[in-house]
Amino acid sequence: MFEEILLFLKKPVYEEMDSLNTSEKLRYILKLVVLAIALSVLLSFLLGLLETLFNLDFGKHAMDDFLENYPLVYLLIFAVVGAPVLEEMLFRGPMIWFKNSKFFPFIFYVLTLGFGFMHISNYEMTLQNLALSPILVAPQLAAGLLLGFARVRFGLLYSILLHALYNFVLAGPILVFQLLDIPIE
Repeated sequence: MFEEILLFLKKPVYEEMDSLNTSEKLRYILKLVVLAIALSVLLSFLLGLLETLFNLDFGKHAMDDFLENYPLVYLLIFAVVGAPVLEEMLFRGPMIWFKNSKFFPFIFYVLTLGFGFMHISNYEMTLQNLALSPILVAPQLAAGLLLGFARVRFGLLYSILLHALYNFVLAGPILVFQLLDIPIE
């Protein structure tokens, strides 16, 4: 699977895997969820390390504001349903229009970068955060590459499913801590 993804990222081509049945596609999506989570955890750990080593302050994260202002169920609805559907339609949906174009690799990476850098809005808008934005959004950029791969190989519904599962796994601990009234920090 890794080799296939790396070959795809080297030269993105719009090519669906029609030979797989639904069950095989779902197993593949679950493997991609594990890979996306592992990459996000690793990149987030490195981000935390940089924050500590260089005494950086990225300010309040949008998730903190969200949890302070909205009921927990809204997080679940937004993170697991709303964001995956809207973001996949916006950033992965248009790929179909370029499926037979020589510009597909360019479009693939432009949409992936757009997806990743859109997430800088999760941070306070400071000069430091803007300057460090490639590092701050590295987990979303990595996830975006895998979401794009899933979209091209399996279709838009599978990239939405991958995105929903990814967000659910990431939001899961927050939900558990909030339900058990355990402070997060």
